[in-house]
Amino acid sequence: MSSKVFILAGEASGDMHGASLMRALKEQNPAVEIYGLGGNRMIEQGLKPLYHIDKMSFLGFLEVLKHLPFIRKVKSDVIEFIIREKIDTVVLIDYPGFNLSIARDLRPLVKNLIYYISPQLWAWGKRRVKKIRRFIDLMIVVFPFEKTFYEKHGVKAEFVGHPLVSKFSSCNFISKEQLFSDNGLDPVKPVLLVLPGSREHEVKEIFPDVIKAAVRLSEKYGMQTVVGCADTIDRKIFETLSSERNYTLISGYPDELKKYSHFGIIKSGTSTVESALLGLPMVVVYKTSRLTYMIGKMLINIGNLAMVNILAGKNIVPEIIQDDVNEENIIRICSSILDNESEREQMKKEFIRIRESLGEQSAPDNAAGLILKKMYEG
Repeated sequence: MSSKVFILAGEASGDMHGASLMRALKEQNPAVEIYGLGGNRMIEQGLKPLYHIDKMSFLGFLEVLKHLPFIRKVKSDVIEFIIREKIDTVVLIDYPGFNLSIARDLRPLVKNLIYYISPQLWAWGKRRVKKIRRFIDLMIVVFPFEKTFYEKHGVKAEFVGHPLVSKFSSCNFISKEQLFSDNGLDPVKPVLLVLPGSREHEVKEIFPDVIKAAVRLSEKYGMQTVVGCADTIDRKIFETLSSERNYTLISGYPDELKKYSHFGIIKSGTSTVESALLGLPMVVVYKTSRLTYMIGKMLINIGNLAMVNILAGKNIVPEIIQDDVNEENIIRICSSILDNESEREQMKKEFIRIRESLGEQSAPDNAAGLILKKMYEG
């Protein structure tokens, strides 16, 4: 019986979840060998990488079209590797465009095809759910409502808790004083945190307007602007996107930045859930190419983009989307929250409710147990 697993993670959040899953797999079965697509975090946990995720960080229909030859090569290389190494268990982490595409080709080749961290199929309609039902043996989901959704559509699903809950419960945060000292921040001024995304494409769309607004807001409210740079992004790109220099660019410390900041302007994605769990009042921004947005708007069938609002079942953080992402609009919406302490406190109370709804389970441990059981069962 093979002890080899291939994990496919295509972006920064998948790398983070993949790393915690790998840690749990190795704790439960030290003999397991893990190959795949991943980033620095997964490599630190012993991943034998076929490709690094920094080669996969494209977003939007035009970006995908431009990279189609490379995408086809990656798929071909993955399939060839899995056949050559006789790997019979593959774990897909989020990244639906690539993962659902390759799942069709992998289905006849492997015994176990498992999905961990579900793509947001409940937002994108039922067409992709049919693919899940045809190709995937088990959906390991991290939000309670996802189990109900998949079972309604005839897909075997297990809720394991959310990995961020267990991560933050056991996280050894450095102190606020250490964070500020390490990065040359003013120990007196509160931080306005800007997180413009982990893909170059989205940073280019979001950063120019957001940084102008953030610097003006910091001047108005006596704060200091910090821009979090994902490890998938070249720091030099920020200088090319804006002449504004009155901010501190910080790589690393992603959890501490959210924990110790006063307010955030956060790109829609995993960072919004992280920020909520760490109690950071925020607005959520999202902007992509006009074509990608138009197509997405036709396909998507939910009222909210931010996961925190979806989980809450109502608007608890403002969403600033597409053409509304401009300097004046961002300043107006952020100011209305920064001027109102009771609104920020209410936001924090809603974040606590979200945290409680996700339970206390250790998602990586539970997910690893399910994967190993599938690997070794008759």
